[in-house]
Amino acid sequence: MNNENSGIKARLLKCVKTSLPQGTKTAIWLLKLTIPVSFAVFLLNFFGILNVIAGWVAPLFKLIGLSGQASIVLITSFFTNIYSVIAVMTTLGTGQREGTILAVMCLISHALIVETAIQKRTGSTPWRMVLTRISASFIAAWGLNLLLPGEMNIADANYIREAKAFQPAMLNWLTDMTITTIKIIVLVNLLLILQRILNEFGLIKWILKPFIPLLKLMGLPANTGFLWMIANTLGLSYGGAIMISESEEGKLSKEDADLLNHHIAVSHSQLEDPLLFVAVGYPMAILIWPRILLAIAFVWIRRLELWIRIKRT
Repeated sequence: MNNENSGIKARLLKCVKTSLPQGTKTAIWLLKLTIPVSFAVFLLNFFGILNVIAGWVAPLFKLIGLSGQASIVLITSFFTNIYSVIAVMTTLGTGQREGTILAVMCLISHALIVETAIQKRTGSTPWRMVLTRISASFIAAWGLNLLLPGEMNIADANYIREAKAFQPAMLNWLTDMTITTIKIIVLVNLLLILQRILNEFGLIKWILKPFIPLLKLMGLPANTGFLWMIANTLGLSYGGAIMISESEEGKLSKEDADLLNHHIAVSHSQLEDPLLFVAVGYPMAILIWPRILLAIAFVWIRRLELWIRIKRT
């Protein structure tokens, strides 16, 4: 019994020792990407440049029944996280119906720069991932605009920014970035350790067994199941961190990673991010199901595209 316990402890220790270097390397890579992008967005937002960009694209939003000021919310989401999106929506006083549609769009298209870079690292084409996410967000908006009851209040993009001193704003950014840095370092390492332990003791196949039929329905390879679970619970960035590790170790092919990327580009972080919107009054089901259905559609479209290419060669 003691020998068995010692063997288990040795295997657990091995998992930790082999995971930490890879986890630290991946976390540093994420931070090198996240911090400069976050600081650039802070400057763009502070000096009102995001609002100018939003004003340029406001007419497009009116075509799908959204107000001009909706463009401010979506443009903000392209560069930031859901917390920032909710702050802008609250400031604008976005209505329930329009807010629900915008919430779904932002859940699909937030943090484009950082998350697209992660997907590029795992084998997908950056422009394709950006196009997939933006097109999916507008398809979702178009569909919800037809289905949700009520009239839209078509207003102009007239968001007036509250003047803030640079120093307090900079201090807030530093505080937020410090918290984000700690979160990335801790979570990436913990996830990689968990993955190693599950692999070491052969537990992943048992955890994923009930999900195999669902993965087939979604058009995803069985070996992407664990990554799919992580991306849908903790988010694309953390799921991507494990994908990078799996790809570098040769456990995940470029083709399988690309199919998974098409899914999680549209449907990821199905817990924390929707709950943030639920907390301010938006319906959970509408925040989740349109993204799942669109993600399935985009994967099968990708599979059809690949099949046609093979037939032509």
